[in-house]
Amino acid sequence: MPLDAMSDMSDEALLVLFANGDRLAAQALTLRLTPRLLNHAYRLLGNAAEAEDVAQEAMLRLWKIAPNWRQGEAMVTTWLYRVVANLCIDRRRQARASALDAAAEPVDPAMGAVALLQGAERTKALQEALDRLPDRQRQAIVLRHIEDLGNPQIAEIMEISVEAVESLLARGKRALSADLIDRREELGFTDE
Repeated sequence: MPLDAMSDMSDEALLVLFANGDRLAAQALTLRLTPRLLNHAYRLLGNAAEAEDVAQEAMLRLWKIAPNWRQGEAMVTTWLYRVVANLCIDRRRQARASALDAAAEPVDPAMGAVALLQGAERTKALQEALDRLPDRQRQAIVLRHIEDLGNPQIAEIMEISVEAVESLLARGKRALSADLIDRREELGFTDE
């Protein structure tokens, strides 16, 4: 089956095809899911290189369990988001235990316009504020407001109740607001 014909197939159907030896199904699923996993891991870790490692590890785990995938129990994306979140939490714990400071990412020299710099500063400030949140609050905020998932799906990924998700989101938003309130003017947010 040609790769472009697989674009209409569900993730679960592609996984079954891969488990039965279809390499194009794996390619289609990888092209579809890897950008989402990379983005999610980056938001949880704040480090592009670490995020790539996590996304790659999550996909490897998916390929390993493909032959034993039980359809109907969970969506592939839900399972992958949970794996990525767990891998990120493990990496953050390891980083805290080793107390090694990561080197800052080099600044892209192509970004010369004031608006782009301000956008980068806003992104950096948000990531730093996210990094200061407790792991569970950060995960809930990222899944809801960056990955745009609904509370029921977040509850399933995090293996908690919808009410617990709402509580994590409320506490996380309050903490982010308190953390960033003094930087409104610096980040270009003014009351108009």
